[in-house]
Amino acid sequence: MPIVPKTSIHKDSAPATSSRLISLDVFRGATIAAMILVNDAGDFQTVYGPLRHSDWNGWTLTDLIFPFFLFIVGVSMAFSFASRQERGEAATTQFAHVVRRGSILFAIGLILNGMVAGFDPGKWRVYGVLQRIALCYVISAILALWFGRKGWIATAVACLAGYWILMRYVPVPGFGVPTHDIPLLDPDRNLVAWLDRKLLAGHLYQVTRDPEGLLSSIPALATTLLGLLAGDWLRSARASRVKAGAMLAFGVVCIASGEAFSMWFPINKKLWTSSYVLLTAGLALVCLALCYAVVDIKKWHRGWSLPFVVFGMNAIAAYVFSELLSIGLSAMHIGDLTWQEFLYQSLFAPLASPFNASLLFAISFVLVCWVAMLLLNRKRIYVKI
Repeated sequence: MPIVPKTSIHKDSAPATSSRLISLDVFRGATIAAMILVNDAGDFQTVYGPLRHSDWNGWTLTDLIFPFFLFIVGVSMAFSFASRQERGEAATTQFAHVVRRGSILFAIGLILNGMVAGFDPGKWRVYGVLQRIALCYVISAILALWFGRKGWIATAVACLAGYWILMRYVPVPGFGVPTHDIPLLDPDRNLVAWLDRKLLAGHLYQVTRDPEGLLSSIPALATTLLGLLAGDWLRSARASRVKAGAMLAFGVVCIASGEAFSMWFPINKKLWTSSYVLLTAGLALVCLALCYAVVDIKKWHRGWSLPFVVFGMNAIAAYVFSELLSIGLSAMHIGDLTWQEFLYQSLFAPLASPFNASLLFAISFVLVCWVAMLLLNRKRIYVKI
């Protein structure tokens, strides 16, 4: 882990399974494993379609990973805050913890971006995955601690509807009104990209725009709040089968709603459109419902779930470790080749076709990260922020 103030590493027994959902650890672990897999191909020019992001409108399996993780953040919050409340912690004390944790997450994201940019202020990207998680986490926490379910629902609806209104009807300075003067969701001529260029020109992931931009964090907040609602539902006293069935049904409704809404507001990961939020939250609900039914209701988790639980119980550590490893392999050289290029070309490229060799490298990268997390798990070390 990067050196960040107040990050703690605890060596203790794993949390009792009775006090946590094993299915949530499994779902979180699978999501982190998938995130590492798609981020670390051997050659990004030869990657199977489902393992690359959609170029613009539409979606692939890869486009589900980040919203799944934000959704899981919301689910986890419901359990974490309830546990702290049961221990007698005041809301203000919990919020102080939230602010500290959010600040550390944001700082880690900035440090990782700085390492990629060689700490050159002129190239240092400000936005990022951890930064968006931190922002959505802190705002969702405020709602979780001081507002009820109606407040969460109202905020989520306002985020989705308000974002659509902004993107559809507000003129983009210098370009005009979407659908009248410019196409709806034009890659560079949209309100999100315009605002990001105004605020942080030269510090954006794709030069003229950023997939984790400021304005698109509004609907991302709705993703987290839908996870919070799901976590609150899972904590209820209803029968387990009822909870699983309702999540599955509501997930299907969200998927259908997202697909229907896409006719007016296309599904787009880079802009995190409202239809994209509904679709991905629906798919997350379906996946969590099935995982909950198999793991926590049927108890069919012996053996096969361990690899995912290992990742799931040290999710942030796994992600940061993977980023540091990737940065290190890309920074060190053997002759004219980076270590990443050398390993890929000498060990993997001769084994299979370019697409399969690239996939083998990514799988091996995931396994290396998993072994590191397994060692932490066996020593009962869990990195907590």
